[in-house]
Amino acid sequence: MTFRKNTKFYTAITGIALFSILAVACSNSDDNNDDSGIIDGTELHKAFAEFDTDNVSVMLNGTNVVIETNGMPNHTSPYWSNTTARSAVDPMGNSLTTPAALVNHPLFVPPLNDDYSQMAPGNIDDFNGSYSLTVKASPVKASSSSATGLGAIGIAVSGAVIYNDEEGPNIPLNNAVGSLDNDGAHTGPQSYHYHLEPKSWSNNDSKLIGVIADGFFLYGRKCNSTGTYPTDLDASGGHTSTTQHTTTAEYHYHIQNEVYLNQYYILFPGNYQGTASQIQ
Repeated sequence: MTFRKNTKFYTAITGIALFSILAVACSNSDDNNDDSGIIDGTELHKAFAEFDTDNVSVMLNGTNVVIETNGMPNHTSPYWSNTTARSAVDPMGNSLTTPAALVNHPLFVPPLNDDYSQMAPGNIDDFNGSYSLTVKASPVKASSSSATGLGAIGIAVSGAVIYNDEEGPNIPLNNAVGSLDNDGAHTGPQSYHYHLEPKSWSNNDSKLIGVIADGFFLYGRKCNSTGTYPTDLDASGGHTSTTQHTTTAEYHYHIQNEVYLNQYYILFPGNYQGTASQIQ
């Protein structure tokens, strides 16, 4: 797998917030603001430095963080445009054709055994998608959990979005597994998206996967604080501990280390433990 490494990271602060920071840098008159990128005691979490800035922008807006992405992954996949046409039948019995491109996309790789027959319709670069998520810079757990819905429930460090463990309303992922690429992802009505552990950058380790719509981060199957699989996860795969991005214990999610269909690991099969914002 080819993986484009994140080489830069910046914080964008707009409008009055930016003016306030500049003014404080000159006057140093407000203890709640300084020239370090902190506003009202709020700063960007260090984990956001992992996100690929070719695809994702992260902006601090007061006590909120705005994450915007073009929805594109930064790694290889058979779902990039390519010179092989393919057809698929949707659940309603409609035949959907993905036409051949004139050339293969630079990040295209053939599917396993060159078998295109199970692939979902549509290529990554067919989608002119953009997504925006606004979360609290310091999210807290809600008084009760809430169920995830269909569609995007998080944004991955690669730029693509995260889905839950369903292929449709109350339809498990089982029958769609054959369409998933090496990163547990495929195309759908609106996007290229991950359901399973994305092996391009996380495979049985503690690396950051992305941020879930309630503002809590999602990490790999292992816990960085111990180097082993956590044993205290709640029903959503979450617990409180330090991570590679903080020396202070905080709540975060892990890919649950429970095998699915004998060989896969679902990214997020539980409920939101915080208050989720809509990914638009």
